Amino acid sequence: MALRARALYDFRSENPGEISLREHEVLSLCSEQDIEGWLEGVNSRGDRGLFPASYVQVIRAPEPGPAGDGGPGAPARYANVPPGGFEPLPAPPPDAFQPPLQPQQAPPPSSFQPPGAGFPYGGGALQPSPQQLYGGYQASQGSDDDWDDEWDDSSTVADEPGALGSGAYPDFDGSSSAGGGAAGRYRLSTRSDLSLGSRGGAAPPQHHPSGAKSSATVSRNLNRFSTFVKSGGEAFVLGEASGFVKDGDKLCVVLGPYGPEWQENPYPFQCTIDDPTKQTKFKGMKSYISYKLVPTHTQVPVHRRYKHFDWLYARLAEKFPVISVPHLPEKQATGRFEEDFISKRRKGLIWWMNHMASHPVLAQCDVFQHFLTCPSSTDEKAWKQGKRKAEKDEMVGANFFLTLSTPPAAALDLQEVESKIDGFKCFTKKMDDSALQLNHTANEFARKQVTGFKKEYQKVGQSFRGLSQAFELDQQAFSVGLNQAIAFTGDAYDAIGELFAEQPRQDLDPVMDLLALYQGHLANFPDIIHVQKGALTKVKESRRHVEEGKMEVQKADGIQDRCNTISFATLAEIHHFHQIRVRDFKSQMQHFLQQQIIFFQKVTQKLEEALHKYDSV
Repeated sequence: MALRARALYDFRSENPGEISLREHEVLSLCSEQDIEGWLEGVNSRGDRGLFPASYVQVIRAPEPGPAGDGGPGAPARYANVPPGGFEPLPAPPPDAFQPPLQPQQAPPPSSFQPPGAGFPYGGGALQPSPQQLYGGYQASQGSDDDWDDEWDDSSTVADEPGALGSGAYPDFDGSSSAGGGAAGRYRLSTRSDLSLGSRGGAAPPQHHPSGAKSSATVSRNLNRFSTFVKSGGEAFVLGEASGFVKDGDKLCVVLGPYGPEWQENPYPFQCTIDDPTKQTKFKGMKSYISYKLVPTHTQVPVHRRYKHFDWLYARLAEKFPVISVPHLPEKQATGRFEEDFISKRRKGLIWWMNHMASHPVLAQCDVFQHFLTCPSSTDEKAWKQGKRKAEKDEMVGANFFLTLSTPPAAALDLQEVESKIDGFKCFTKKMDDSALQLNHTANEFARKQVTGFKKEYQKVGQSFRGLSQAFELDQQAFSVGLNQAIAFTGDAYDAIGELFAEQPRQDLDPVMDLLALYQGHLANFPDIIHVQKGALTKVKESRRHVEEGKMEVQKADGIQDRCNTISFATLAEIHHFHQIRVRDFKSQMQHFLQQQIIFFQKVTQKLEEALHKYDSV
């Protein structure tokens, strides 16, 4: 029987994550073990959350009662009334009306979604989707590209052939996989009696005698809004993940010469983004920019709008919690059809696509391949089917970690892993600061070139021309050549000023575009590191329980194995980041210096041309 408790006093929730109690109300407990004075449970209204342990009394044994007196046959409205009335209650504590503060501050209540919201507590409950449990990235829907009926219609996935409820699940390549018994699709589960509470039909933990070795459990994070919780990392480490994994969904981490790394993409490709054109719909009432994408592995062009990129980013950011999905170029409310903005966005999308195609995992992801290969303009039905399939993907949240295939755990030393993660954390902080500084310096220098330098060189040129005009007042024939040479020198400085104004587009702007892309990557890694750190904390807690004789070694080993899976993936992602960083900055610095050399060669050429004019004087 599940653990229960009776509320001794009224308690009104004041923070997200808490639930309100009514005096005499009977609650279901997720665990009898309190967490810093708080218990987790479900009240009679089905709300799940935290409440003060001092406000309830644990019911140690089932309370017998005939069917007509509060038993199983009693009406539901009296389900919380104990048989034979209520027993005398102890006096409330001095702080009865001052509930203890929640240890960690949570976001505003408007954004709160209780972990158990939407499904009843206990066995047989319907499992919520990973998106309900762990949240996810929500695509921004600003004025840049509105979502119209053609894109976001009201039909559901059940309306389409191969919907989830139909027993078949079409792949993006047109093949179909049946239920759990289909070839190439098998069920993986990390569920055990280790978890503290019931989620998705798992039975709540039973109360063991105080002397039992397995009585201790690894506690949940009180902050249910942390990345470790929302990503599904906590549920995976605690053994609560369960789902069907197809062979094509497996993501492999291998041991390379420098440590764990993602298995290489056997079919590498690139993708060009060209021909941004303004399109209209609804008889010209709505306008947008369309980009032509041509992947090298298909050579079939497809056309995408920015909102399509935005939708894809949302799916990828939700699906891959330990992979740094590159950020898209920023949106803009006004001036979306100006030539400069379109050109700048296209360059940003090219960088984004380059990083996507270079990633061994993201490049092979089904939703990304669907984005690159499905011609939405000519096969709208196939496009929408693939879109809805991606939005109903079950391998997100805790289930995503089931898709990871890693080397033997013996290859990892937790202390070494922790040291590498801490070192990378310091590296990203320093790189972020340096990138901000370089971006500010480059932007300021470019501004000076476009305005200040151009103006100053033109002032010099104008002064030389003024001198030439003064010399022309001397009507001597032998001075004509000198006057013309000085005037030519003034024109040369005007031209040099124009070269300075145009140069940032060639060298500094590409550097700043690259810095912007990497600032997005650096913004992703704190959350990725937080997931790994959270898993490592659970391992340390389980080891402490083993040393105290409160937990079986087998359960602690299970936690460590799952932590190793997250660590392998994190280290593989860090390795990939360093690889592309070296590649990108090498290429960009070479390009920058080459453009600088070309620029100064042009300046030198202008000066040499002016110099030669004096040879004939």
